[in-house]
Amino acid sequence: LQRVIVPKHSNQIRLSACAAVDCCAVLSCFACRWILCVCVCVSLIVPQPPTITHQSPKDYIVDPRENIVIHCEAKGKPHPSFSWTRNGMHLDIDKDPKVLMKPHSGTLVMDIGGGERAEAYEGVYQCSAHNELGTAVSNSIIIRQSRSPLWSKERISPIIAQKGQSLILHCRPPAGLPPPIIFWMDNNFQRLPQSRRVSQALNGDLYFSNVQPEDSRSDYICYARFPHTQTIQQKQPISVRVLDMDSLNDTLADYFNDTDLFSDKPTEERAPVFMVPSESVSSKMVLRGEVLEMECVADGLPTPAVSWVKHNGEIPSGRASFLNFNKTLRITDVSEVDAGEYRCIAKNRHGSAQHTIRVTVNAAPYWISAPRNLVLAPKEMGIITCRAAGHPKPSIRWLVNGLPIEDAPEDPSRSVEGDTLIFSEVQTGSSAVYQCNASNQYGYLLSNAFVNVLAEPPRVLTLPNIVYQVIMNKPALLECVTFGSPVPTITWFKDSRSSMLEGNAYVFHENGTLEIHMSHPSNSGKYTCVARNSLGLSENHVYLEVKEPTRILRPPEYRVVQRNRDVVFECKAKHDPSLVPTMTWLKDDRELPDDERFRVDSDSLTITDVTESDAGRYTCIMNTTLDQDSASAQLTVVGECLCATPSQPGVPTDLELTDQEARSIQLTWIPGDEHNSPIKKFLIQYEDALHQSGVWHNLTEVPGTKTTAHLKLSPYVHYSFRVLALNEVGFSRPSMPSRQYRTSPAAPDENPTEVKGHGTEHNNLVITWKPLTPLQANGPGLQYKVMWRQQDMEKDWTSVSVANVSKFVVSGTPTFVPYEVSVQAVNDYGPGPKPSAVIGYSGEDFPSAAPGDVRVLVLNSTLAEVRWSPVSPESVRGRLQGYKVQISSRHFSLPGSGYIPSAPSFFKVSTFDLDSLMLEWGPPYERNGRLTGYTFKYQTGEETCPFTLGTLTALPANKRDSSFTLHNLPHSTRYKFYISARTQRGAGPTLTEEAVTVLDRAMVSPQVDIATQGWFIGLMSAIALLILILLIICFIKRNKGGKYPVKEKEDAHGDPEIQPMKEDDITFGEYSDEDHKPLKGSRTPSSGTVKRDGSDDSLVDYGDSGDTEFNEDGSFIGQYSGRSDRDARHDSSKPLSPVNAMNSFV
Repeated sequence: LQRVIVPKHSNQIRLSACAAVDCCAVLSCFACRWILCVCVCVSLIVPQPPTITHQSPKDYIVDPRENIVIHCEAKGKPHPSFSWTRNGMHLDIDKDPKVLMKPHSGTLVMDIGGGERAEAYEGVYQCSAHNELGTAVSNSIIIRQSRSPLWSKERISPIIAQKGQSLILHCRPPAGLPPPIIFWMDNNFQRLPQSRRVSQALNGDLYFSNVQPEDSRSDYICYARFPHTQTIQQKQPISVRVLDMDSLNDTLADYFNDTDLFSDKPTEERAPVFMVPSESVSSKMVLRGEVLEMECVADGLPTPAVSWVKHNGEIPSGRASFLNFNKTLRITDVSEVDAGEYRCIAKNRHGSAQHTIRVTVNAAPYWISAPRNLVLAPKEMGIITCRAAGHPKPSIRWLVNGLPIEDAPEDPSRSVEGDTLIFSEVQTGSSAVYQCNASNQYGYLLSNAFVNVLAEPPRVLTLPNIVYQVIMNKPALLECVTFGSPVPTITWFKDSRSSMLEGNAYVFHENGTLEIHMSHPSNSGKYTCVARNSLGLSENHVYLEVKEPTRILRPPEYRVVQRNRDVVFECKAKHDPSLVPTMTWLKDDRELPDDERFRVDSDSLTITDVTESDAGRYTCIMNTTLDQDSASAQLTVVGECLCATPSQPGVPTDLELTDQEARSIQLTWIPGDEHNSPIKKFLIQYEDALHQSGVWHNLTEVPGTKTTAHLKLSPYVHYSFRVLALNEVGFSRPSMPSRQYRTSPAAPDENPTEVKGHGTEHNNLVITWKPLTPLQANGPGLQYKVMWRQQDMEKDWTSVSVANVSKFVVSGTPTFVPYEVSVQAVNDYGPGPKPSAVIGYSGEDFPSAAPGDVRVLVLNSTLAEVRWSPVSPESVRGRLQGYKVQISSRHFSLPGSGYIPSAPSFFKVSTFDLDSLMLEWGPPYERNGRLTGYTFKYQTGEETCPFTLGTLTALPANKRDSSFTLHNLPHSTRYKFYISARTQRGAGPTLTEEAVTVLDRAMVSPQVDIATQGWFIGLMSAIALLILILLIICFIKRNKGGKYPVKEKEDAHGDPEIQPMKEDDITFGEYSDEDHKPLKGSRTPSSGTVKRDGSDDSLVDYGDSGDTEFNEDGSFIGQYSGRSDRDARHDSSKPLSPVNAMNSFV
């Protein structure tokens, strides 16, 4: 990344979206940088001949309802004037008030709004742009009015066809400009359905391979839409009636006493016959770059299937498409390779038919090398080439300022040789605009190119005193845009002009840009570019600032926090002091939630009152205007725990260095508090203040029972050490750094790795290697000695020393010969070990011969054997990768095996029964190949605190399943499941879920049917006997007492307690099992619901009724089951956990 800072005092700056704006004769726009794009325009008074910048298309169809606008724009110094011709004659614009020319432009506007007819302005127009240096001309622009003629009146008789016959419904639309788009619809403006049997041809006709009774209708309507005028016209409806002769014979035979009025021969099935094209062989011509469309429509019963092949070639898969139910072959962007014979084959079970289409490809002229503008100094020479291709070959015609070159004034400095103009010792005042016209019978090309004769001293157009900022070890690009005639040469200097920059560390581009491969602080400073030509020199100064990279010194660490507690993530970073930093935090790669509980400080993120939804991965990003660095940590939220909660270990202290030697040292420390979780290991890190200050690297690990480590060191490093402790929760904070220990420089201990030799051209050898890191350099002045020799041909090695690069190109090598290649590291203290040589080959070339004696043996209808004679090794001129076998236009290759899939789309675990868990999952959204299954594992653990999990156990699963149920699980056991999808390339990302079995069956009291108990039967018998006795007593008393007022009232009104209730009065609640409905007329509770017996409770109430899906390899991940409706009524605001579900059950 690079930043460009433009001085505020500069008055020659223009900001834009990196668009080339022609603000003067010469314009330079720097490439887009990270912050801005600087376009520089120095106000040079440089004359320039005209150049056409915008014009209307050659074939211009205009809408007769709108004004006609013919574009012609040009630039030049001085600004050009414009004139027009129509049909080869000068167009006097002043004579027609309806024709206007835009100011400072050659664009014509023809106003036809006042009743003028657009066809009055049809013709061939050409624009000319003039100034004192020459004349540029536009293409010949043909203006034609769009036409949408009406359909001719015709009477169409109904069509009667026998079932199974072929049929053609002709459309014959009126000829429009441009041609109309055809489609068939019914009276309701619905498109008629098309199929392999019924389809529309390219000419718009509707073809029936065989008609069926369902084709009978009276509203076959052909529509024509004219695109320019957006008008739609319709043909008269066509009526089609299809007769089923077999059914008709049967009906009439019954009516006329078994008399057969029609043929007793049923509709016969038949082999295919082509309806279009009608002949056996046809031809078609298409122009290069256009679209080729071929069609074959066949008659037959049953409906034939159409296929396509190319004789002695392949149908291009990338540009070809099969349309209209395979009846049309469409090839876009046609080229010469598409010429040849194409065959369409129609087949059904009764036979086949073939048609051959011979395609020829011609070409309108197209550019191979279009003419380009030429700026020459006096006495210089130059050429303008105009190379075009086409079929037939186009003819080249030159013009000067719009006139044929043979009619132009003589110029002794100019000569014509076919498609090339040669200029020698040009003189001031011989500037002109030349036109090249390349034409054949299919079209033409016209291009303008000027020759501008100038004598200008060099000028540097890049703004002075620009400051380029770049991060250390990144490339830097310093611009030096110049202008001059003759073209200036560019040289670069640093700090002073005493020595010119050169060497492998720099790249000098043709446009004057200086590139530094790897920027170091020593590259900072003032740079001067000097532009020279025969008329003088010019120079400019720019500045390069190499900045320190941004690094996160203390990244956020893994946190486990209880719900409703606070958590703090620290993120301390180091950056270049001259750059302005910005700290950004993300959660799961997205912006932080808009919640006041999240507080971002300069070097930390605080989350208060943590909830389960806060769990995830948190990333801190430190940005500057040049670079950035990031680090992430996971947050896990757990419920409340009665036991002591483990946390990260304390920080190690008292680091001490002893037993100091040249390549080793001993480090001791005092560990911090374990915080309820034993320390598993210690991680020792180091910082190299000499090469990468502020960056800590992992050096080694030691078991948690040790507090001493013997460290192996490298030469030429300024070491500082620190220690981190790790327990089950995570790493501790780093200890304070130890004192610095500096090792002495030495020769390199190793050479570059991954040394390779290969060719990128047929005559070169590219030697590449993996550079040594600063830690591997062992000393200052690191270079690489690159050595090579041709194997078995050269005895002596050729070598070269390079620095700050990782490749070297050897030119002028023979084609594909073996070389011995080696690379040795060298620094100021000596060379590294003797390198081992690897074998590399120079560049390959195309094979010079093809296999011969090709034979094909057809073994059966689906198997053929191809044999050939191999080519000689000398003719391969490279590594023989194989032979391309083409059989029946089909190219066979081995299918790829794809990539690993994404994670399953979802995974959940729900309680299925008291001792069962149901798992459900969905396939991955991105399969990246054919799924071979799923990886499905689990761990178990006791419901204790802290929670501990056992070893991983794999579970079998059918790859076609999407759910799985585990039965007979132990109670009060926590399960953690893992699932990932798998292809042939391997397993994808893993998802995890946890679940717990809630209750043991032994804890559920067995339900007893009291109706079968003896004591209950005895009790009920006693109660019945008591009621009988009471009724007898009441009956006796009633007979003695006779009637009394209260009894009369009771007799009159009845006992409201025993009145039957209406069905509408009975209200049922959520539970509506038929076995528990109250009897009609019985009392219901005041709440209007029937309370369910407690003995009917089961763990099913607390489970999730949704389906659970598996991934194909059987691995699975889940969360606790969802809440039941009853739990939702108990507490709608608090999420239900397995423990809460158990408590509710008990």
